[in-house]
Amino acid sequence: MIIGLTIVAVGTSLPELAATVGSAMKGHPDIAIGNVVGSNILNILAVLAIPGLISTTTIDMAGLWRDGGMMLALTLLLALFAYGINSRAVITRFEGVVMCLAWIGYNAVLVHHA
Repeated sequence: MIIGLTIVAVGTSLPELAATVGSAMKGHPDIAIGNVVGSNILNILAVLAIPGLISTTTIDMAGLWRDGGMMLALTLLLALFAYGINSRAVITRFEGVVMCLAWIGYNAVLVHHA
């Protein structure tokens, strides 16, 4: 689970990260946001659905609550940072650092529970 949620996820997300950073640096935040949203939709609809079509699997309820809860919390935090705290739809470097630290903390929790 740790390998799937960390190493594989980072490896498959690096192209999206490069495109997002490149478009944000060129002043095209709409492309950056579209890239992230589109990638997440594809991952949820295709990557999650295709293995389910091939074979059934069981999901550990504790892991589902931990991982789903973290995903929900980070999504709400992102929405708060993007639209709730300041009047502009801007994510500052500080807010980016907070999101990165949350990801590092989540990985620490995964390692601790392993």
